[in-house]
Amino acid sequence: MSRKLKFGAPPGTLHYTGVAKNERIKISLIEYNETEYIEEEFYDLSDCLSHVKPNMVKWINVEGVHKTELIEKIGKLYNLHSLTLEDIVNVDQRPKFEEYDNYLLSIMKMIVYNEEVHSEQLSMILFDNTVISFQEPNGGDGFDIVRNRVRNSKGRIRKLGADYLFYSLMDAVVDCYFHAIEKIGDKVEILEEEIMNSPKKSTLIELYELKREIIFLRKQVWPLRDLVANLIRSESSYITDNTQLFLRDLQDHCTRIIDTVETYRDLLSGIMDIYLSTNANKMNEVMKVLTIMSSIFIPVTFIAGVYGMNFENMPELKTQYGYYFTWGIMLAVIIGLLIYFKRKKWM
Repeated sequence: MSRKLKFGAPPGTLHYTGVAKNERIKISLIEYNETEYIEEEFYDLSDCLSHVKPNMVKWINVEGVHKTELIEKIGKLYNLHSLTLEDIVNVDQRPKFEEYDNYLLSIMKMIVYNEEVHSEQLSMILFDNTVISFQEPNGGDGFDIVRNRVRNSKGRIRKLGADYLFYSLMDAVVDCYFHAIEKIGDKVEILEEEIMNSPKKSTLIELYELKREIIFLRKQVWPLRDLVANLIRSESSYITDNTQLFLRDLQDHCTRIIDTVETYRDLLSGIMDIYLSTNANKMNEVMKVLTIMSSIFIPVTFIAGVYGMNFENMPELKTQYGYYFTWGIMLAVIIGLLIYFKRKKWM
C-alpha cells in the first residue's frame, strides 16, 4: 500500500508501508521447556493457536506483515493496542521500546549483509510466557542461531523463561550488526589501499556507497542503544533480575557497535579527503608541467615570431649565419630557463 495513503489517517490505522506482496504468511511455533521441544509451521493462525500447549515457553514467529487483516486478528486475540499494530505494519518505524500493561514491545531493524546492507523490520512482543515476533522477510534471517540453541538445548535458554528468549532474539539481531560491520571494515581496508595506490572513479563510487551504508547503520544503532537502556530501566515484571544482567551486556555490545560505526565513518571521511587531495595534487602536477612548458616556449615563440615577419629591411635577414645564430639564442633561452626552474625546485 502506498505510503501516501497513511498521511492524514487516524492514529492506530493499519497501513502496510512496504513493497506490495501477495505471498502467504508463514507462522512458525516453537514451544519448549527443560525436557520438551516442539516446532511446527503453519499458514493459518487458527491452526497455529490450536497447537499451543500450556506450561511451556512459546515463540510465535510471523514471517510477513503485509496482510493487515492477519495482524489485526492477532492484535484482537492478544489484546494488543492499535498503536502497536500500526507500528508493526509500518516498516519504516524507528527502533524503539514501549511498555504496556500486558506486554512489552520492541521494534528493531534486522541487518543482513550480502555484498551490501539489507534491512528488515522486526517487531517483538513479550508476554508472561510467550514471545511473538513479526518479521518483514528481506533476504535473510538472523534467528537461526537461536533456533539451534533451543532445538539442541544449548546454554541456558531452555531453563529460563520467555524474557530470556526475548533477550536472545535481540542479541541475535545485534550480532548481525557485528557481522555487517566486519564486512564493511574489510571493504574499507581494500578501498583505503586502492586510494593510496591507484585511485579510480569506480573507487569513489564504492566509497560513496559504503559511506551511505555506514550512515544507515548509524541511524539504526543509536536508537537501538536507547531501546536497550529503556528496557533495562523498565520495572516490568516480565523482565527478571537474571535477564537484566544479560541486557546490560547487550547494552555494552550496542555501545561497541556505535564506537566502531563512528570510527569507520570518520575513516571513510578521511579516505574521501585523501582521494580528493590526491586528484587535486595530480591536477596540480599536470598544470605545473604545462606551465613550465609554456614558460619555456613563450620567449622562443616570440623570437621565432619576430623573425618570421616579412619585411624587406629587417636587420640580420641577410646574415650568412643568422639562422644558426637564432637557433643558438633560442636553445640558450630554453637551457637557461630549465636551469633556473631546477634551482628554484619547480621541476
